[in-house]
Amino acid sequence: MMKRFALALALATGLATTASAETFGPLVEADDLAAALDSEMPILLDIRNAGYEDGHAEGALFAPYRMFRGPEKNPGALFDIEKLEAELEELGLEQDVPIVILSEGKTDTDFGSAARVYWTLKSTGFEDLSILNGGLSAWKAAGLPVSTDTESAFPSELELTLDDTWLATTADVAAVVAGEANALLVDARPAEFYTGKDVHEAAARPGTLPSAINYAYTAFFKDGSPAMSTAIDAEALKASLDVKEDTPTVSFCNTGHWAASHWFAVSELAGVKNAKLYAGSMVEYSQSGNKMANTPTVN
Repeated sequence: MMKRFALALALATGLATTASAETFGPLVEADDLAAALDSEMPILLDIRNAGYEDGHAEGALFAPYRMFRGPEKNPGALFDIEKLEAELEELGLEQDVPIVILSEGKTDTDFGSAARVYWTLKSTGFEDLSILNGGLSAWKAAGLPVSTDTESAFPSELELTLDDTWLATTADVAAVVAGEANALLVDARPAEFYTGKDVHEAAARPGTLPSAINYAYTAFFKDGSPAMSTAIDAEALKASLDVKEDTPTVSFCNTGHWAASHWFAVSELAGVKNAKLYAGSMVEYSQSGNKMANTPTVN
């Protein structure tokens, strides 16, 4: 609580120094974060939808994942930027202060929520972002302090705009499917979704995007670990995906959750340029009436 207050006071009085663009890098391990907490004073975001009041990383603000998601019928829908701006102002976020995102950290799918929040914040101008590898579980395993106090900070003033550098829309993807644009479409879901044997409950149809390849997000996690592998061979990954430097790589899944992990690994860790996330993914696309593949019904 005192650290969060001290940071807010420094920001309010202009005493805080501007952090570098990569204080920790996109992925930070618990021990490295612990060693720099006092010197860097990052904002910690607990993005779990539930459990904050029962115990969270000391100093962490409650920023539930639902803040960054769409409605039940289309969970991956792009955020309402005015609503998001108001919510982040209430949390006191600043675009040039280091932010570390903490998920639950129980399974590999938890990482997707942190990656989607990271992508959202990056797309709205936040400059110094990191994901705690392994989330709250890694924090606790490192013996770092846990609190049940509700943390707060002085409200900030933001003027968010959407940078679509890392965004692919349904219109963008439909243009690729129609042969009017070029992109590498990567289905980041487990194979049963890609083949049409399984389907998300909010999807209108099973199946995938025509011409898409399947590269499940699970490839970046060893044996279901909640921590993403840090031993990603960038050149091997590019070769396995057949990435072309002048061609966008578009990661998608059901609702832009698993695909966020894929995008994070490809874009932020492997450094693939022109990597994009199809935020709405197959739930949104399946509802659009556009052509699909691996679908047991006539398109």
